[in-house]
Amino acid sequence: MDKLKIGMISFAHGHAFSYLNSLLSIPEVEIIGIADPEHGRVADVVNKHGIAYYEDYRALLEKPLDAVVICSENVYHAEITIAAANKGVHVLCEKPLGIGMDEMNAMIEACRSHNVQLMTAFPCRYLAAVMQAKNAVDRGDIGEIVAIKGTNRGTAPGGWFVDRELSGGGALLDHTVHVMDLMRWITGSDPEEVYAYAATLFDETLGVDDAGMIHVTFENGTFGVVDTSWSRKSPFPTWGDVTLEIIGTKGVLSVDALGQINELYCREAGAGQWNYWGDNMDLYLVRAFVQAIRLGERVPISGEDGLRSAAVALAGYQSMETGQPVRIRK
Repeated sequence: MDKLKIGMISFAHGHAFSYLNSLLSIPEVEIIGIADPEHGRVADVVNKHGIAYYEDYRALLEKPLDAVVICSENVYHAEITIAAANKGVHVLCEKPLGIGMDEMNAMIEACRSHNVQLMTAFPCRYLAAVMQAKNAVDRGDIGEIVAIKGTNRGTAPGGWFVDRELSGGGALLDHTVHVMDLMRWITGSDPEEVYAYAATLFDETLGVDDAGMIHVTFENGTFGVVDTSWSRKSPFPTWGDVTLEIIGTKGVLSVDALGQINELYCREAGAGQWNYWGDNMDLYLVRAFVQAIRLGERVPISGEDGLRSAAVALAGYQSMETGQPVRIRK
């Protein structure tokens, strides 16, 4: 079987560097090129690995490609995905899938109509603690899920992330989607109603929200709540967390998804450090995408998965404006 020919479009999102390293480690992959309007963002990796550079992603899409990985600013996800689909190219798109329901539906329809696959980048599904929790729930270890709460608290990223015109929102959008995808996956149910609060509490200079609390009712009756924020300051020993507490009729599961760490305290390091040694979730995500495309199988995390999780955050902003619960648009 020939190598899978992949292009990378934009390194605006820092996850692109990890995805690139993951792709470079897979023998079945050939990286055709990297497209980014800002050459400085990719100059080092282009030179280091001898990868062709394109200023315009449209030029890259003219090359013989099987798939692309999109890590642009959120506002461009739909445009680039649809352009790739029109060329018959499969897509792995960074989260959130999009910043509006209409554009996300258009992305999904474009890929469907051109018979290509659209995968949403939700690597947290591949963390060991999350996978063990999913298996325990599926076995019935804690009975029926009654409620589930989660956190995704990180450091304010700055740059285009805090420019609403490019990002589509703040922490409520940026950090809800990961945990909401895990909640949907573990409960096997879609959210149907959202009540949310969001504000700028930790850095008044930001133009977007940096804190929020989002409450969800699922179709199967499960209740969920997510603490989503950019509350971690620079002295904190890690960028953030992803945790879940899954409450069932027969027991409770507590998940610290990024808890595979060593704690380091020494004068040379200054503040305490948490050195992560655990699973490379990005590598597992990229491998799953590559395997699905090469074998003609369905990608494990679909465009619909991306849409359903982003829809919760978008409904959360509506709820914040009205002060009322909001039914999630299908």
